[in-house]
Amino acid sequence: MYNQINNFKRSATQFTFGSITLAVVTLASLYLQTHFAATAFGYLLVILLFSLIGSFLASSALSVLAIAALAYYFAPPAFSPRIDDPQVLLVVVAFFTVSIVGTHLIGKIRQEREAAHETAAELQRSTADLKDREKRWRAIFEHNPAMYVMVDEAGTILNVNTFGATHLGYARSELIGQSVLRLFLEEDREFARTCIRRCLEDIGQSQTWDAQKVRKDGAVLWVRENAKAMLWADDKSVVLISCEDITEKRQTELALQRSEAHLAQAQELSHTGSFGWNFATGEVFWSKELFRIFQLDPKTIPSPQLVVERTHPEDRASVQQTIDRAMQNPQEFEHEYRLLLPDGSVKHIRARARATTTASGELEFVGAATDITVTKQVEQQLRRSEAYLAEAQHLSHTGSWSWDVHGLDFVYRSAEVNRLFGFDPQETVSIETIRSRIHPDDLPRLQEVQRLARDGKQDRFEYDFRILLPDGSMRHIHSVAHVVVGSDGNIAELIGTHMDVTEQYAARERLESTLAALRESEQRFRDYAETASDWLWETGPDHKVTHLSEHTSAAGILATGLLGLPRWDIACDLEDEPEKWRQHRARLEAHLPFRDLVYRTVNRMGCPIYVRTSGKPFFDVSGNFLGYRGVSTDITAIIRADQAEQELRKAQAELAHVTRVTTLGELTTSIAHEINQPLAAIISNADACLGWMGRKTPDLSAARSSVEWIIEDAIRASEVIRRVRALAKKGEIEMLPLDINDVVKDVIALVNRELVSHQVTLKTELTAALPAVLGDRIQLQQVIINLVMNGIEAMDAVTDRTRELLIQSSRDDTEHVRLVVTDSGVGIAENDVDRVLDPFFTTKSSGLGMGLSICRSIVEAHGGRLSIVHRQGPGASFRFDLPLHKEVVS
Repeated sequence: MYNQINNFKRSATQFTFGSITLAVVTLASLYLQTHFAATAFGYLLVILLFSLIGSFLASSALSVLAIAALAYYFAPPAFSPRIDDPQVLLVVVAFFTVSIVGTHLIGKIRQEREAAHETAAELQRSTADLKDREKRWRAIFEHNPAMYVMVDEAGTILNVNTFGATHLGYARSELIGQSVLRLFLEEDREFARTCIRRCLEDIGQSQTWDAQKVRKDGAVLWVRENAKAMLWADDKSVVLISCEDITEKRQTELALQRSEAHLAQAQELSHTGSFGWNFATGEVFWSKELFRIFQLDPKTIPSPQLVVERTHPEDRASVQQTIDRAMQNPQEFEHEYRLLLPDGSVKHIRARARATTTASGELEFVGAATDITVTKQVEQQLRRSEAYLAEAQHLSHTGSWSWDVHGLDFVYRSAEVNRLFGFDPQETVSIETIRSRIHPDDLPRLQEVQRLARDGKQDRFEYDFRILLPDGSMRHIHSVAHVVVGSDGNIAELIGTHMDVTEQYAARERLESTLAALRESEQRFRDYAETASDWLWETGPDHKVTHLSEHTSAAGILATGLLGLPRWDIACDLEDEPEKWRQHRARLEAHLPFRDLVYRTVNRMGCPIYVRTSGKPFFDVSGNFLGYRGVSTDITAIIRADQAEQELRKAQAELAHVTRVTTLGELTTSIAHEINQPLAAIISNADACLGWMGRKTPDLSAARSSVEWIIEDAIRASEVIRRVRALAKKGEIEMLPLDINDVVKDVIALVNRELVSHQVTLKTELTAALPAVLGDRIQLQQVIINLVMNGIEAMDAVTDRTRELLIQSSRDDTEHVRLVVTDSGVGIAENDVDRVLDPFFTTKSSGLGMGLSICRSIVEAHGGRLSIVHRQGPGASFRFDLPLHKEVVS
């Protein structure tokens, strides 16, 4: 609307001024009386001139006004609008046509010019705007806090913004024309090349990646690059890359990851898992460590009910109460309970949580659960260790304590300290009470220790003192202590131990007296050693004697000239015992020690002697064998004593055999009866068998029974003969595990007839299942037969009472089997009791007095003891004890 009004005003102004100009031309032409054509030409110039600055409508109106003026003023007839002359009319028409066309053309030209001016102005404005925009975008490109890079298909940098170059420590000129790959960390270059190639393969699509770039100073940056390829001039592809420095972000992420890893590691190391429980949503969160503690798959959805299910049955009620209480009253709680895991193992858990409010105002519990199984085990071990320590202190009479050097009072004292001092653990002990317990002579020393500890002049102490107890007894105490420095750097306490060394003190006094006696004894034995038959020797690597004790020659123990000879050249039994010497020489060649080698040689007088020697090899520091060193002893007396003892044993065995044979002679009647009885039965049963078989129809069943009886009687007779032969047999002693009750039964079978013939009643009290003893059956039978026969003979003169013989067996408390034979005879006179077991002592008119002596020798050879038991009443009681077989004892 505004433009229309503006155009109308311009057209009106153009028409007004044009009309005035036409009026002036008209007046001038009238005044000058110009020709019609000249006036028309003047009008045409005015119209064309005003058409240059006006509108077409105003120019057209001026053309009409000019024609009207021509027709009225200048075309004949003058001052008349009528035109009579056709030529004039043609001129008027031509004038109108030319003015209209000219006006129109001028209008067009003017419009084109205005359009050209407008276009030029617009172009100028656009150019200025473009320059302004380019300036703004270049400023944005240069100063934007992001790195921009443009690279070609080869990766060469075509352009880079100043911020990007500066951020990397370069000038723009240093980067343009260089490969963009040189900006990347070496291990990321291939990755960057791949990313750029992917952009070029997919033009127009953005690609994003993270990589590491290297600044000019060598510092490494993490960048996130967003790139897109586009077509540039000449259809060449370029890649536009926007780089964001994410180093701090990446470091933050890495720090967060590291923190999370450290937290997870810390939870794993501390066996502590975290959890969260949102009351509003019911959502429960568990950390990885908590799943591990509960031995659950991390994919498992945790819940309070799951905790209850995993809880030990004995703790489930308390856990459920804790959960219910937390839901009703959301406050901080701490609870300990046990888990019963699928593998049967038990874990102790300490859970602690507090109620918090989330950002959205929801209530949730956040807490931690710690596996305290090891702590519980350590606590148990600690309690056990404390019990052991207390017991150890009690057993070793050692008490531990802590003493306040400033307050002069016990900070801590163990039960053993209370026992040592005679203190009541429940009562407070004053310094006066403590001092009253210490021996007055030792109190200054303890006060000096306290002073040195308080003043820091000494940090470790070891001292002895005595305690006087209320009952008058005295204890010797050995104490070890050291100072403890407090957090303020000052000495706070003195801690240590008191050990009751009363027994050690007494033992030391005894030891000192013993040492004095030992020194005297040592000197005495040193004097003895100088005259002893032992001597030291040494041989070289060739086993030849290099050294002998000096007194061997002086005392004449060995022959002279032994130095330089090997031992086998000194011995005289090399041919008698070649195997012994072969083994000995093998040990010497192997450089092995040997003990108790016995060989025969001669002394200086040429008499045979026996030597027992032991030795061990010795070497130098390099391990080279140097020979043997050892000691030898003249055991000639021992060997001869052994030989004499063997002769004695042989004589004793002969005597025992003679005694057994003599005893068998005494038992001849009994033995004959024991044999004749089964023989008579055999004859009777044989006759009966013949009778049963001689019938017309033999009675085989009765005959079989007779034969079976014959066999039984034959076996019985054979057993009697076996026992007699065994007693009469002369052979080596055979030590075997024996049941003493079986030996007694064998003896009873042999002496049964004697018992009957002498009208003696036999009673036995044999303990069943006695452990075995190790012995010779024949010799033990001989002992029992002798004791039984002595008892039978001792009762021959008894007529006023029943003749009874009692045999008892039992096990005593000293791992022995005991056998007691008791008779009801005349007994043993009081003055004969101590001699009855001696050789050649007898109360019989025809006895030799060797029976009981041989019995005692047999029992003692079995490691036992034969003795007479004092008893009230008539008769005598003999007892012998034999040790149990070692295998039975073990």
